[in-house]
Amino acid sequence: MADLADATSPSRPGLPWAYACLAGSMALVGSYVGLSKLLVAVFPVFLLAWLRFGIAAVAMAGWLRRPASEAPLSRHDRALLFLESFLGNFLFSVCMLYGIALSTALAAGVIMAALPGVVALMSRVFLGERLTGRVLAGIACAVAGIALVSWSKQQGGATPSAAEPPQALLGNLLLIGAVFCEASYVVIGKKLSGTLGPRRISALVNLWGLALVSPLGLWQALSFDFTAVTLPTWTLLLFYALAASMVTVWLWMTGLRHVPASRAGVFTVMLPVSAAAVGVLLLGERFSAAQAGAFGLAMLGIVLATWPERRSHL
Repeated sequence: MADLADATSPSRPGLPWAYACLAGSMALVGSYVGLSKLLVAVFPVFLLAWLRFGIAAVAMAGWLRRPASEAPLSRHDRALLFLESFLGNFLFSVCMLYGIALSTALAAGVIMAALPGVVALMSRVFLGERLTGRVLAGIACAVAGIALVSWSKQQGGATPSAAEPPQALLGNLLLIGAVFCEASYVVIGKKLSGTLGPRRISALVNLWGLALVSPLGLWQALSFDFTAVTLPTWTLLLFYALAASMVTVWLWMTGLRHVPASRAGVFTVMLPVSAAAVGVLLLGERFSAAQAGAFGLAMLGIVLATWPERRSHL
């Protein structure tokens, strides 16, 4: 039976399907970001990552088999898969988690606003993609939307605690590193999607992530009391593992097969937008005027980047 996720038949809804996959992937990431704070309060960071990759590895065991339509992995493909996992999973998580710990969530949001622009720059340099004026305008709207979502968190009277200057500087540098790690994930993913199917990429990248984090995860597991973890927390961990390592990666790689990396980068705006939506709808946070403006800019950016280009008929 053919792999429906990897099919590219003419009857497939093409770009609309790809755009839906990209938007769905980033929206799902944003939805579980806030909920994952509950897990970090229970599990140490590396143990949490180890459990996440381990659960997903079991769930995706059947995705590791090479389809008959795919060529065997080359040395170049193996190197890209390792870099995809090392930069996009392992190093991104380390830079982001420790960067926020040393800096502030507000600074993290503002710095992450550069992500669509960095993706566009790297896709131009490493993939040779052409950046149209409409895509650049969409990137600008995405950057402005992410920045507005971040600044809107200041409203409500809460003032973030200020970190010491040396710590804040180190934290901001780590957050900048996280931006480049995530942009590399998008660009490398585009290269891989040309030769491998989304399911196999998801499974192999997750397996590398498990291998990378296992030493630290096992070290933290030795001193952790697993009997103290409640059933709701285990349920949330299961959702987190399947969403973060399986579903979001599969959706993103499926969309990348049909969309340039620079255009796909605009969809990263859905991450902070969906995170804010979860806060308003599920956590009872107030919906501010700044957040409403951010939602509008995000949607405008996506429309500009994905609107079909007018073709000239000679």
